[in-house]
Amino acid sequence: MKTLLILFVLMNLDKLLKTGHCTETRDQILSITPKTLEQVYILRNVSTQHETALWQPASPQFIKEETEVHLFVPANSSETVKNLLQKNTITHQVLLANTNELIEMQTRNDSGDPRSSSTFYERYHSLEDIYYWINRTQQDNPSTVKVVLIGSSYEKRPLYALKLSLNDRPNKKAMWIDCGIHAREWVSPAFCLWFVQHSLSFYKSNQDITQILDNMDVYIMPVMNPDGYHYTWTTNRMWRKNRSASRSSSCIGVDLNRNFDANWCTEGASDEPCSEIYCGAFPESEPESQAVADFLRSHKDSVQLYISIHSYSQMLLFPYSCTLEEAENHKDLLEMAQEAAQKIRRYYRNNYIYGSGAKTIYLAPGGSDDWAYNLGIKYSFTFELQDRGRYGFLLPPSHIARACNEALTAVKTIALKVIEKTQAPTSSPQTA
Repeated sequence: MKTLLILFVLMNLDKLLKTGHCTETRDQILSITPKTLEQVYILRNVSTQHETALWQPASPQFIKEETEVHLFVPANSSETVKNLLQKNTITHQVLLANTNELIEMQTRNDSGDPRSSSTFYERYHSLEDIYYWINRTQQDNPSTVKVVLIGSSYEKRPLYALKLSLNDRPNKKAMWIDCGIHAREWVSPAFCLWFVQHSLSFYKSNQDITQILDNMDVYIMPVMNPDGYHYTWTTNRMWRKNRSASRSSSCIGVDLNRNFDANWCTEGASDEPCSEIYCGAFPESEPESQAVADFLRSHKDSVQLYISIHSYSQMLLFPYSCTLEEAENHKDLLEMAQEAAQKIRRYYRNNYIYGSGAKTIYLAPGGSDDWAYNLGIKYSFTFELQDRGRYGFLLPPSHIARACNEALTAVKTIALKVIEKTQAPTSSPQTA
């Protein structure tokens, strides 16, 4: 019997090699550009009816002709999806042939202790590691770092923000930075950690950081969506939303960046709980978005700059995303974003697109930056960090430093402009 089996395999080896059935199919990222309206509809169906995850754009409704689509295709759907594309003469390119290896590389960590390795900030960290880091950072810097508990998530995880305050000037203004509103965007929380480390390490030795921290307190929220982020580490790396249950559906999660009260649930969001851009039952229905909104409402007199960190696509965006109308201070916001993009290009030879959200990407109502702007925080931005799609949400750890330094350049450029426009800055020593 064994001899017959070996003989059968040898006789069919050529066929097996040609069809690829003797090798394991891997999870892949495909780049597809539909050329016709018919191809658009087919691609929309593929991304909803098969077990795939749409990376770009955020929802099938935004798929259009001559616009690149990035689609995560798990191994068990690979043959079906590729056959469908071939049948309809839709060409595709494999961006990443084996995402499993990349994910494994991202989750491989030597230690959770920030003091044990100089490369701590050039790695991705689990939620437990980040919570440990938050407490450790506060313990190591008791006079300048305060941990603020602003609420708890749907699954009752703490929602922490750090307050960096380097002096006790009265009536001091502030800026807010949040990271990790979308669970799978891992480079976003990595930036929040990077920013804190850079600020504490280079205060008094870097002129820009000194100027900013002498004039502003910084509230920084490393993980706005802890339930979703934890889920990407344990269960599904491609998860985007939070993890709240719906009363009307078995589908889980709300897109927190469609859940704020800024033209809530109009065109560009969905009232379907299964959608990746589900807006929730009502504005601030989610404990995470409500906690941030409550905090900013209670600090709206001091917070002058709001920044939300996302990935990917390399963009510096500002209000509005919820309408095609221009913000009242559109010219100021455009100039700030333009200067930040120019500096990134000068220092890092990398291009960032900039502009109002709705005109630069697409309508996206219920966003935190539009809501903050309408609250009265007139300098409000969303940054989309690296890259443009080569790795997308699976940006390798080796890219973290550069991605964070680019974002840091933009934050510093814009923060200094806000200080210049809104207050008389204190003089800082002229240091290198």
